Amino acid sequence: MFNLLYVIIMNFFRAPYIIPKMRHRANHPEKYSEEQRYKLAHYVIFLMNKTGKFKTIAYGTENLPKEGGYIMYPNHQGKYDVLGIVFTHDKPCSFVMDKKKSHTVLVREFIDLVQGKRLEIDNPRQGITIINQVAKEIQEGKRYILFPEGGYHFNNGNKLYDFKAGSFKIALKSKQPIVPICLVDSYKVFNSWHFGPTTTYVYYLDPIYYEEYKDMKSQELAEYVKARIQAKMDEVLAQREEEQS
Repeated sequence: MFNLLYVIIMNFFRAPYIIPKMRHRANHPEKYSEEQRYKLAHYVIFLMNKTGKFKTIAYGTENLPKEGGYIMYPNHQGKYDVLGIVFTHDKPCSFVMDKKKSHTVLVREFIDLVQGKRLEIDNPRQGITIINQVAKEIQEGKRYILFPEGGYHFNNGNKLYDFKAGSFKIALKSKQPIVPICLVDSYKVFNSWHFGPTTTYVYYLDPIYYEEYKDMKSQELAEYVKARIQAKMDEVLAQREEEQS
């Protein structure tokens, strides 16, 4: 919380330049390639991290599929989650988020820059449309981030909550690889009382290919992916406890 206010204040002088630049590139995808727009999004995160003295360390990037589209399912800890993944993910990727939270300054520009999707939580018909659109784009080679927990809790403390089965309908429909992601300490950046330099971790786990999950129902798949992420979280926290003892 304090980190967020600090970053906003310290980067206020950049707003008249960087926000219109993001808006211009988002509005003109015919002029700027996906890579160019993603590079700008990456640069904005770099500026924010530099100002706030945030550091994100990624492990397992070699696990990411080399070709084609895939969908990334991370645990959800706060506002920094997407930023931490984008900052450590070299190839352009996008994300799905709650429409009600997508229209604030900078968030609006960021989601449009990477051509993300706005989900109306209370509109099942629109939800089906989003599922179909994202599944089709993944089949065509795009990479997406989708948070199966839906929301997040303040001061998360590296806890996992229930994964919603509905979020896995996209995977089952697209038949493309699933990449589970374990986020550690991401909540400390913007969604805790912590203030000052912060290090977060992104663990890209082994992908789950369609052949492995094709016979699962969405609820089974949700529990399976959660178990993979939970196992990694337990391993990381146990190792941390051992090092501190």
